[in-house]
Amino acid sequence: MMSVVSEIFASLSNFLWGWPMIILLLGTHIFLTFRLKVPQRRIFTAIRLSVKRDKNAQGDVSQFAALATALAATIGTGNIIGVATAVAIGGPGAVFWCWLTGVFGIATKYAESLLAIKYRVRGENGTYQGGPMYALERGLGWKWLGVLFAVFTAVASFGIGNTVQANAIATVTHESFGISPYLVGAAVAVLVAAVVLGGVKSIARVCGTLVPFMAVFYVAGCVYILCVNSAFLWDALKLILVAAFTPEAAGGGFVGATVLIAARMGIARGLFSNESGLGSAPIVAAAARTRNPVRQALVSASGTFWDTVVICAITGLVIVSSILAYPDITYADGATLTKSAFSKIPLIGTPLLTFGLMTFSFSTILGWCYYGERAVEYLRGGRIVKMYRLLYIVAVFLGSIISLQVVWDIADTMNALMALPNIVALLGLSAVVARETQTYLWNNRLDHDAGLSDDGPQSPQ
Repeated sequence: MMSVVSEIFASLSNFLWGWPMIILLLGTHIFLTFRLKVPQRRIFTAIRLSVKRDKNAQGDVSQFAALATALAATIGTGNIIGVATAVAIGGPGAVFWCWLTGVFGIATKYAESLLAIKYRVRGENGTYQGGPMYALERGLGWKWLGVLFAVFTAVASFGIGNTVQANAIATVTHESFGISPYLVGAAVAVLVAAVVLGGVKSIARVCGTLVPFMAVFYVAGCVYILCVNSAFLWDALKLILVAAFTPEAAGGGFVGATVLIAARMGIARGLFSNESGLGSAPIVAAAARTRNPVRQALVSASGTFWDTVVICAITGLVIVSSILAYPDITYADGATLTKSAFSKIPLIGTPLLTFGLMTFSFSTILGWCYYGERAVEYLRGGRIVKMYRLLYIVAVFLGSIISLQVVWDIADTMNALMALPNIVALLGLSAVVARETQTYLWNNRLDHDAGLSDDGPQSPQ
């Protein structure tokens, strides 16, 4: 029975994440980039705003805390193994397409986060709630589509956001230190419980501390590896650029790759890694303290910059330069390639990979708990949130000790299904996003107070 279910969801996942979805998401990225007059130009303004407190603004957590929580959910195994998978199948050129997806995806993350602030509401417990479900209901009047999005999000939170991440932690810990998955699962479940039972402020506080630490440590380690591989760094950069358009230039085990395969794998892994267009990150963006929707939209957009334009790109350079430096590296699949590439670096390689996978996975569990919690609250109100948290904690333990292929397939399917209603909101409300952007960003009114209320912000006349 389970094998049949696995086959069904595997086929559905492959269909949903095929060329139609890639074209739809990437097309939305490009459309919004030009519709909004290339907001990527203000990425350094976004970074500056992310570490600046917006005093006297309404919301539950700081802009940085909201960004850190979103990054916690976004930065995961996809930033490491996902990039390696793209390279293993599509060749080194896939790194370029992954990076390009991140550049264009900044506009989509900006737009969906702006809508989250625009249409957010106060929940039963007084906290701010928002995301694609509220944009669909309040902006387009399509509550039924908002309900579907919330259902897909709630289910996905137990998959890609929970059990598969817990399994990754248990697997890497067992392989590296020989610790029983049962012990690891119990320990991770206790740690998750200690954080998520405290609600959004507890999650945001921990993520605000954990995310910068883990990201800086991982990037610093990767920079060290690039220094070790410095003799091959320029060749790796050239190979990534050339192989993006002529994959046969990669040679070796990549002779079967084509431009389409390189583009598909790079774009797909980039989309999956930064989650721009999936509609997840805007859920926590809605809780941010901000004086107008554009400020938080810019801050949220910087998350895609850090996730894909920086971390995925650095990971790709590490992997490709290691392939050139060590010809005996095997790359039958993403996991094998990742382990082979990092293990070649003495002293720091394997510990860095282990640390990265463990912390990235743990942070993803925390971030996705908030997404799922808000989704079930939209569906059934705050009375079942505590039950959801308890089930989520139990799922962490179960995910550590069971086989998860069918869970992966279901999770991939739910992620794709989340994107569809979110894209409807993005395209259907693109005029609203463009108007808000013109008012606050291009008219240089980022410091203007929009007078945010429970009914959402209003543009100044």
